[in-house]
Amino acid sequence: MTDETEHRRLVIAGSGIAGLTAAIYAARANNDPLVLEGDEPGGQLTLTTDVANYPGFPDGIDGTELVNRMKEQAKSFGAAVENGVIASIDDASRPFRVELNDGRVYTCDAFIAASGASARTLGIPGEDDLMGYGVSTCATCDGAFFRDEDMLVVGGGDAAMEEAAFLTKFADTVYIAHRREEFRAEDYWVDRIMEHVDAGDIEIMRNTEAVEIHGSREAGIEGVSLVRHPEGHPKAKLDSDQADEVEHFDHDVGAVFLAIGHTPNTDYLTDTDVELDETGYIRTRGGRGGGQTETDVPGIFGAGDVVDHHYQQAITAGGMGSKAALDADDFLEDEAEAATAEAGVAETDD
Repeated sequence: MTDETEHRRLVIAGSGIAGLTAAIYAARANNDPLVLEGDEPGGQLTLTTDVANYPGFPDGIDGTELVNRMKEQAKSFGAAVENGVIASIDDASRPFRVELNDGRVYTCDAFIAASGASARTLGIPGEDDLMGYGVSTCATCDGAFFRDEDMLVVGGGDAAMEEAAFLTKFADTVYIAHRREEFRAEDYWVDRIMEHVDAGDIEIMRNTEAVEIHGSREAGIEGVSLVRHPEGHPKAKLDSDQADEVEHFDHDVGAVFLAIGHTPNTDYLTDTDVELDETGYIRTRGGRGGGQTETDVPGIFGAGDVVDHHYQQAITAGGMGSKAALDADDFLEDEAEAATAEAGVAETDD
């Protein structure tokens, strides 16, 4: 705990692709950026062992290595990177006051929220240990690595349907495990999936949940243990008087894709005037021209998966990070010019 307050021209929340790209651009613009890594340093890309779709790496690159290279690049231009989880931001005064969980306090003239979104997981045995080794939260990132394998997609919403349809390009058979009878996805996606079912590309396991993932980092995924109950939500019935009605079975697959949603890391913004949508993602100005990453609070900008719940790709996050840094630079220059003009007026009045 400390009472000391350090001022920075720009603070960036998040050290994923969006935050680090913003840091590179901001440092080159002499905006003295401080990157706060958060509780998931490097973001979701560090869960991917081989990034094959990021431009410039024809042989692929380990996700952690890519993040570390970007971090060193940002530092080489003068960015500072520190561990720290933001507890709150006070946007009622200028400069902004940024307080961390450990009590450290920073003030800043501009702030970029690039804190990302955390993929929801199942919390079952084998999941954490095999994440990046056959378990994935991104079909477009990792699907091609499991070509000709049987694959399991867990989920029943639009994201699960989209990922399952995408994986038919590579899989022998895609299996969808959904804990309910009816899907939550839009009819458009359900209709597309049913076309794949008719074609033999996809098989659906309704009222089914995964309870354990088997395999090793060396050998990959060997299979999944699942439970099924005709009334759905079978895991909730395992310790109830309906336990005898739950069917237990194993299924051989070579990859498991979790598509049960993401949670944007925006808790620290809830007491600010930054507008969030109903699921917690930051609303930015968007549109054409400059200022696309502006929020409702002048001087606070949003970039990456904390804004984008559709594309969620490293390259799109990087692009938005560069936009946020450029928008922040314009804001800081305008503020400096306004301050200079005000000082000139005051001097004339004297």
